[in-house]
Amino acid sequence: MIQIGPYQLNSQVLLAPMAGTSDKPFRMLCRAQGAALTTSEMVVIQQHLLNTNKTKQRLDFLGESAPISIQIAGSEAKELALSAQKAVEFGADIIDINMGCPAKKVCNKAAGSALMQDEALVENILNSVVSSVDVPVTLKIRTGWNRENKNAPTIAQIAQEAGIQMLSIHGRTRADKYNGKAEYDTVAQVVSQVTIPVIANGDITSAEKAKRILDETGASGVMVGRATQGNPWIIREIDHYLKTNTHAKPIALTVKKQTAIEHIQQIHVFYGEGLGVRIARKHILWYLQYFSDKPQSCWAKISKIDTSKQQHQHFKNCIHELD
Repeated sequence: MIQIGPYQLNSQVLLAPMAGTSDKPFRMLCRAQGAALTTSEMVVIQQHLLNTNKTKQRLDFLGESAPISIQIAGSEAKELALSAQKAVEFGADIIDINMGCPAKKVCNKAAGSALMQDEALVENILNSVVSSVDVPVTLKIRTGWNRENKNAPTIAQIAQEAGIQMLSIHGRTRADKYNGKAEYDTVAQVVSQVTIPVIANGDITSAEKAKRILDETGASGVMVGRATQGNPWIIREIDHYLKTNTHAKPIALTVKKQTAIEHIQQIHVFYGEGLGVRIARKHILWYLQYFSDKPQSCWAKISKIDTSKQQHQHFKNCIHELD
């Protein structure tokens, strides 16, 4: 099993931190499906932002199971060390540093995967964050900045020496964004060079593929991201397959539909009227696409609704009609 400081994870399946997706309602849902660890959306913890609704929502972990993992982002060692300390105050059992996000608005600030261009800065950041807190620190990276500069093995060595306790690698470069197919040769290379747990991430879309990637790379676990959108049950499927080498008994369609309905309700409760409706829309679309190959008619109605009660009722009616 995967050991992160004092925490032993009971599964090899982790939920990837995803901006706009891995909020509290979704993390709790994925934990219920068997995710060993869920990590918050990337958060920039700065004093002037602490009282904003967005920061408060991203740092709300009440009722979640330990260990609580909070992902921080930034471009300077001091800034990230302070963010890590604040994250611990908000309940973090594990600090995760984002050096994997390819988004322009993040990389233009020399944060996320942009940091991988400057190995000296990476070393400075990791040493600063690890020494600033008494909780385990993990790191999420990509294979490199671009295909000509796949420096994940070098970054991994720096990370291990700095005291990073788990490394997650998305099998694409920053330049790749989410295009093309993820590759795992670089992940395998990193695994062969370090002793800390390495988690493979990118395009893990089935239980069989998860097992094949673990077998090919020697990674300690898999991190599932976009494949959970509209299909959180994939976590349970992968977990069962990795533990037993057999497929899990299918979850009844009625149970899945009820879970989806409850998830949308939790989004409304968590975010309140207005924002809750807007955030629920993308999850509703993902669920509709999962439950039907022709979700357009349902979506056309639901996308125009602007009250949580109506949205919830229409979604409920729609998915009960879908086979």
